[in-house]
Amino acid sequence: MILDGQDPGAITQAAQVLAAGGLVAFPTETVYGLGANASDEQAVAGIFAAKGRPSDHPLIVHVADAAAAEHFAAQVPPVARRLMQAFWPGPLTLILPRRPEVGAAAAGGQDSIGLRCPAHPVAHALLLACTRASPPVHGVAGPSANRFGRVSPTTAQHVASEFSPELLVLDGGATPVGIESAIVDCTRGLPVLLRPGTLTREQIEAACGERVRLPEEVPGAAPRASGTLESHYAPDAKVRLMDGRSLQTALNLLGPDAKAIAVYARTALRGGTAHMRRMPDDPAETARQLFAVLRDFDAAGVKLIWVEAPPDTPEWAGVRDRLQRAAAG
Repeated sequence: MILDGQDPGAITQAAQVLAAGGLVAFPTETVYGLGANASDEQAVAGIFAAKGRPSDHPLIVHVADAAAAEHFAAQVPPVARRLMQAFWPGPLTLILPRRPEVGAAAAGGQDSIGLRCPAHPVAHALLLACTRASPPVHGVAGPSANRFGRVSPTTAQHVASEFSPELLVLDGGATPVGIESAIVDCTRGLPVLLRPGTLTREQIEAACGERVRLPEEVPGAAPRASGTLESHYAPDAKVRLMDGRSLQTALNLLGPDAKAIAVYARTALRGGTAHMRRMPDDPAETARQLFAVLRDFDAAGVKLIWVEAPPDTPEWAGVRDRLQRAAAG
């Protein structure tokens, strides 16, 4: 059931469903989320069941503002507060020490929890309505609204195509960012980038005032976090990453037989397939359309998707991460 996310009545209805322990899909600026009351373990279990997601793979909890994070976080280190001030609301998730009495199911049983304040107006309106619901919902656990490991949804129609028609979906249009948030672990005394997004490592370092490490640079195991499995974001078709020259060579070798292959590339290529889309030169625009392009190729029934590997530069890190995980599947 798709409802207009601009309709205050739809927002109220969605908040009531969440307060009653149900599931609601909602837009954020990154992708659509499948939401449940983060403090209701039975409701959170409904997310894992609907997605086919392992219950020890943690969810990100969406909160209305930085103050609402205190309901779930045992402490908010100074570096996390600086990042909240710089990027909330926005596409940044922070891993913080969890208060032991709340959010255990959403955290996948860990003593840390991922928190984010989304910038999308529909998500913000829903989170505010949730705080006024009876009983109040202090945070909404919301992984991407798709089957586990598959391509994330960036429209309400993407969500509706994967779940029961009874699922309430708030339509907020196509998501403007298009890939999931960056994730920074703030539980180990220094910031660690667990997942890149459209925010670059350099932007995050400038905001927090210190160097941001990568997981392999820090001793000890990192907290488990959403979207960090080796294989993720995968379409039904097999994805292969190649450079532009290799793409052209492969198309030349296949000739007419390339018609069953889809290609997504920045390089201008000659011949081969009707399923060819040009990848933008702008990494932000590529991020915005990436998942929709992969879904379109699946809908066309192709068996192989050849993608030109993004540049190995900071601004492309989020797109490169999603494509590498999609290809690992």
